[in-house]
Amino acid sequence: MSGRIFAIVGPSGVGKDTLLAGAVAADPRLHWAKRVITRPASAGGEPFEGVTVEEFERRRAAGEFALHWTAHGLSYGIPTSEIAGLAEGRDILFNGSRAALPAARAAFPEVRVIRISAPSSVLAERLLARGRESRAEIEARLARASYDLPPDCAVIDIRNDSTPQVGIARLCAALRETRHVL
Repeated sequence: MSGRIFAIVGPSGVGKDTLLAGAVAADPRLHWAKRVITRPASAGGEPFEGVTVEEFERRRAAGEFALHWTAHGLSYGIPTSEIAGLAEGRDILFNGSRAALPAARAAFPEVRVIRISAPSSVLAERLLARGRESRAEIEARLARASYDLPPDCAVIDIRNDSTPQVGIARLCAALRETRHVL
């Protein structure tokens, strides 16, 4: 039996981490792959391992990542150990990036993509609440954001424009539906 792997993508502030945490809490068969990121662990957000650029590069060169990419000036990696559950039939979810999808498809041809979206006004409100960027930086981020995905990706779209509970229920429903559709 083999599990499925899902790339959860969407713009900053769309609530990917909240939805991932809720889906994993609702279904113990799911595993949220913990990323290694070149930012301090104190930066908050999702559960991740913060490392220096040098440590990341050492681990990348040693082949420790099943998938790695760069986005927004940071390096991200999914350790091979985080996807080991696939062979045991567990479904693996990872917070991905549109830029990483070609590499994800090369590493995992069966990867399924779930794109989370929300109106720009909701994204701006959530990003402001984080307190990591100024209003001007957030507006610039939203203005340059592209939500396009590679044309050969099969994508499941869900909206996270309501309460966390509604968004989690939508993600769980999408995961259940893909058991029979894809």
